[in-house]
Amino acid sequence: MAEFHSVRRLPPYVFEQVNRLKAAARNAGADIIDLGMGNPDLPAPKHVIEKLVETAGKPRTDRYSSSKGIAGLRRAQANYYGRRFGVKLDPDRQVVATLGSKEGFANMAQAITAPGDVVLVPNPSYPIHAFGFLMAGGVIRSVPAEPTPEFFVALERAVIHSIPKPLAVVVCYPSNPTAMVADLDFYRDLVAFAKKHEIFILSDLAYSEVYFDNNPPPSVLQVPGAMDVTVEFTSMSKTYSMAGWRMGFAVGNERLVAALTRVKSYLDYGAFTPIQVAATAALNGSDDCIAEMRATYKARRDVMVESFGQAGWSLPAPVASMFAWVPIPDKFKHLGSLEFSKLLIEKADVAVAPGLGFGEHGDGYVRLALVENEQRIRQAARGIRRFFDTADERLHNVVQLRQPA
Repeated sequence: MAEFHSVRRLPPYVFEQVNRLKAAARNAGADIIDLGMGNPDLPAPKHVIEKLVETAGKPRTDRYSSSKGIAGLRRAQANYYGRRFGVKLDPDRQVVATLGSKEGFANMAQAITAPGDVVLVPNPSYPIHAFGFLMAGGVIRSVPAEPTPEFFVALERAVIHSIPKPLAVVVCYPSNPTAMVADLDFYRDLVAFAKKHEIFILSDLAYSEVYFDNNPPPSVLQVPGAMDVTVEFTSMSKTYSMAGWRMGFAVGNERLVAALTRVKSYLDYGAFTPIQVAATAALNGSDDCIAEMRATYKARRDVMVESFGQAGWSLPAPVASMFAWVPIPDKFKHLGSLEFSKLLIEKADVAVAPGLGFGEHGDGYVRLALVENEQRIRQAARGIRRFFDTADERLHNVVQLRQPA
């Protein structure tokens, strides 16, 4: 029986192959250290949980909520943008709450995409950035993930050679998966490009608060005139370790926000009201919990860079996000990221995310998430060291290993 049309447009989910192997290893008794999924292991802030408990069970809170977000939550998000970025937002017309930034992004694609519309998406990139538009009937054209002059060369080329003209360009900084960060000069050039060619900017800023060098990543909305062409997505998942709560936002251009709000009104009734109230408390509360989160991830980053380096695998230290984007060691590079990731589970008891899952240009890399404590990260490094030290003997009948030139 033929696949359904929308499903047929999606490739096999690369991460599922790694997840199956990881589950099988655990079922066999292996202690797998999971650095694959960006799933925060830190607890949500105590005052946020207390507000959830306080609100749950009160009269009317079990009823349908507001699809676009309760008024207090939208005001809190607007106030956050004012404090953090100096950006003024109208909470009624320029802010909509989403069920996480991933859902918001996918529904925005549904809201603005006509069949055949061209969207410019970084490669490698978080999968929903491309596949949200593919599922909506759009066409993806890849552009570089790095915020460099070559990015704009690729954009110009895409505009010249795309029929129809591109609808939108997607950016994500700090980047998932590459951990790269853009500055305001890059965003100024991006806004100028978007206005010149009359295309929209869709900015994923989910990792805005996960940075390590006292250099907060900017928002594209800080650029004068960006509001004319931009909508930006943020999330409570990483900032407040509330990933399972599914709470995010889209803010910016009124036309785009209105389109998303209308589509959402047909699809959901919003998050559970106590979750929205608790999210409001998070945004309106102290930033101490955010500073603690950053300190934890920075300490883990430093331990990972040090211990993996001692194991023979040099890691570039990320300046932001909760990920390290790491080249596959030369000896294993010819295997590709998926097979290398499988080997790490089988031979080192470590799970990582294969770069291929983020686009074909990510295949020479794997993504490591800072979601295990420092002791477990050091344990992972020891497992990798044992694997590397014995790879020539243990794998010669399994895969051919090329020696570095």
